[in-house]
Amino acid sequence: MAKVCLKNIRKVYDKGIVAVDDFNLEINDKEFVVLVGPSGCGKSTTLRMIAGLEEISGGELYIGEKLVNSVAPKDRDIAMVFQNYALYPHMTVYENMAFALKLRKQKKAEIDKKVREAAEILNITDLLQRKPKALSGGQRQRVAIGRAIVRNPQVFLMDEPLSNLDAKLRNMMRAEIIKLRQRINTTFVYVTHDQIEAMTLGDRIVIMKDGIIQQIGTPQEVFESPANIFVAGFIGSPQMNFFDARLECSGGFYEVLIGNTAIRLAESIQKKLKEKGQEPKNIIVGIRPEHILMAKKDEPGALPAEVDVSEMMGSEIYLHAKVARKDCVVRISTSNIAIESNEWFASGSRIDLVFSSQHMHLFDAESEKNLLT
Repeated sequence: MAKVCLKNIRKVYDKGIVAVDDFNLEINDKEFVVLVGPSGCGKSTTLRMIAGLEEISGGELYIGEKLVNSVAPKDRDIAMVFQNYALYPHMTVYENMAFALKLRKQKKAEIDKKVREAAEILNITDLLQRKPKALSGGQRQRVAIGRAIVRNPQVFLMDEPLSNLDAKLRNMMRAEIIKLRQRINTTFVYVTHDQIEAMTLGDRIVIMKDGIIQQIGTPQEVFESPANIFVAGFIGSPQMNFFDARLECSGGFYEVLIGNTAIRLAESIQKKLKEKGQEPKNIIVGIRPEHILMAKKDEPGALPAEVDVSEMMGSEIYLHAKVARKDCVVRISTSNIAIESNEWFASGSRIDLVFSSQHMHLFDAESEKNLLT
């Protein structure tokens, strides 16, 4: 087991194209860190630099206490699971899992023991004599993971290992990876574009955009205190709603104006703004769909809305509505409404909504940074 340290890591391709810039991260021994972001943000490039599959243009990479910038991939004591499984089609499952150990000239009995232990962990013992073409996508992914486990690496690297699986199988494999992590207890670096995977798997999440780290934190930290609008919109499903607004201070109290509606901010937010000596300014208000409520009659701070579409999800209704000339998504629990009230949610219906003031996020309109962090 080992910690991984990336100091000012940079990757520049031909013609000066910067894929990763000034990447700084210390991954603790036995920690599970997830790199997440949209396609082209540099997360897989970063993982490949850790693996030694991409040359580092600048900075220093340490595995354990060893500087490995110029160390060959085979000598880094890492194992990588790829998106496309990368199994040898002419070999059985057993032979695929044993191959790296044979190259190391380990004893046959030792190889057999390691392969069968890994197969038992992954529940693929009955597949050992099959070839990859006879396996489902989930089974192939387990074999690819097993091939990495038998090497007992210091660092386990996983590059979007679940992206080729259907939704149900992806959910099952996610749970399997959580159980696997508990059993083998090594350092994991995991890449995904799926923020749900990131939230459920990671001890910490590294959110990237255009090759630059936007925020590092626990899943709860990045969800509750996003550093900027990009992080706020990327983490959470459905994503956060955003509204152009004005932050005002009157009589020693802060409020936001959305359209013609004034909303008094919660005491916890008032305190943070006062500590910062925040001046009135144009802002962007962020509010998650689950923190928008149906307004009671004549409730102060209510915003008029017009329903576009309602989606019945079983335990919840997702309302797509126009609020202050912006598209907005609202999550309403069906346990909190009467059945006959469904007629309120027909397309074109007029409703009133209120924002939970303690759950509002305030972002600078120019820098897009969170005013409360």
